[in-house]
Amino acid sequence: MDDHTKAVARISAQVFSFYQDKTPFRLYHGSTNSTKSRKVDPSRMVDTSTLNHVLNVNVESKTCLVEPNVSMDQLVDAILPHGLVPPVVMEFPGITVGGGFAGTAGESSGFRYGFFGESVNWIEIVLANGETVTASPREREDLFEGSFGTLGVTTLLELRLIDAKRYVELTYHSVTSTEEALATMKNACHADAGNDYVDGILFAPDRGVIITGRLTDDLLADTKVQRLSRAQDPWFYLHAEAMITGDPAGEPMKEATELRDYLFRYDRGAFWTGKYAFDYFLVPFNSVTRYLLDYFMHTRVMYHALHASGHTKKYLIQDLLLPEHNAEAFVEFVGKELGTWPLWLCPFVVNGGLALHPKLALEKEAEAGRKNSEGKEEDAGDGEKKTFINVGVWGPGATNYDRFVDQNRRLERKVRELGGIKWLYAQAYYTEDEFREIYDQKWYEGLREKYFTTHLPTVFEKVRVDLSPASEVETTSWSGWVRSAAWNTWPVSGLYGVYKTLIGRDYLLAK
Repeated sequence: MDDHTKAVARISAQVFSFYQDKTPFRLYHGSTNSTKSRKVDPSRMVDTSTLNHVLNVNVESKTCLVEPNVSMDQLVDAILPHGLVPPVVMEFPGITVGGGFAGTAGESSGFRYGFFGESVNWIEIVLANGETVTASPREREDLFEGSFGTLGVTTLLELRLIDAKRYVELTYHSVTSTEEALATMKNACHADAGNDYVDGILFAPDRGVIITGRLTDDLLADTKVQRLSRAQDPWFYLHAEAMITGDPAGEPMKEATELRDYLFRYDRGAFWTGKYAFDYFLVPFNSVTRYLLDYFMHTRVMYHALHASGHTKKYLIQDLLLPEHNAEAFVEFVGKELGTWPLWLCPFVVNGGLALHPKLALEKEAEAGRKNSEGKEEDAGDGEKKTFINVGVWGPGATNYDRFVDQNRRLERKVRELGGIKWLYAQAYYTEDEFREIYDQKWYEGLREKYFTTHLPTVFEKVRVDLSPASEVETTSWSGWVRSAAWNTWPVSGLYGVYKTLIGRDYLLAK
């Protein structure tokens, strides 16, 4: 803890210095799993990259003390030897504890445990005036409940843990429509109490799979154990599709995988978005090329290349949270208007309020429950009243940048119409007025006054997208025009992204 205390003191002194001059600053974490393009001025930066340690694991209380830049794979590797695991582990190894807490992240255990932040007991945070305090659901609750990292610098978190098992027993349920997918998912979440994990993939309007998982140490003798993390192993989404394709009778298929492999099953290929890199470079997409290019197909490397190439302005990368009964309408909208497949489905239970207090139907739905065709309140269980579906929309957007922006804005409008919200780790195309209509700005501005952050960037300033032309290259001069033309010529920007991964520290760490 001595090193931690010294690091926090350094950060506190630096933050206080900025506060005296009312200088806005940004944080440097060392890496990112956000798709927002962002440049950091070194003279206005607080470096928190050294806060990357698991400081303590308490087996008796089933808790651990973790610094915010601890990645998911580092966290799991430190805790599993103690027979424990976090209740919610995000699917990309490079996502950090602090990022997951600030960004309201979650995964396939979210139907049972909610979002990642709900397993956090308390946080240590350096306020914008340099003061170091703690916050929890019982102490400084308004500071704890979330503002996307804009009210201070989180420096330590205590997480609750659960008992781990060696394997996850998986069952693949084939479905032939969105309606069937959601019904199967609902049954897996509410009627089958034995499930620990539930998510789904829609490959097309009439073809999908719901995948349920149970933690276990004991397998039947004939149970196949499928590995998912080695270069020779299949990408999980392809494997899931093969599992339902290989059974013409449509009966659920069973197998098992090791717990760590399951938790990071979508790392290789970043779900299915890695395939778009093969398409871009005109490389055949098969088991041989995936094996040969495996180093490039892990999410740490892919995020590095995505930012370096500027392709965040070419791909739809959005996660949207819909009330359970409106998820089907949203999927139909995406399929009809955008033609984006596959889509990821993941159920979440929402306990209490959400970060920034969105002023939408979402929280009302959680409290009120659904009404039947006669207008009477349905007597559903609490779980049903509070269940929402995350729809992951990830794929190529329009090649014309104005059309690309319009696609994203249409997605945002449809989510609002259906009473949902979007995750703000991704590109946000809201106007400031729209953002103020969605989130409780009066409450938020009150917190900024209370916690001395009026000189710092707001959430909107942090998440809004820069709607300048897609090229980052200056074009006011002849030489600038030439550079812009070259940058926008296939495959220059993509090759530059690959180059940056080869020379960058993130690539070497992943390798």
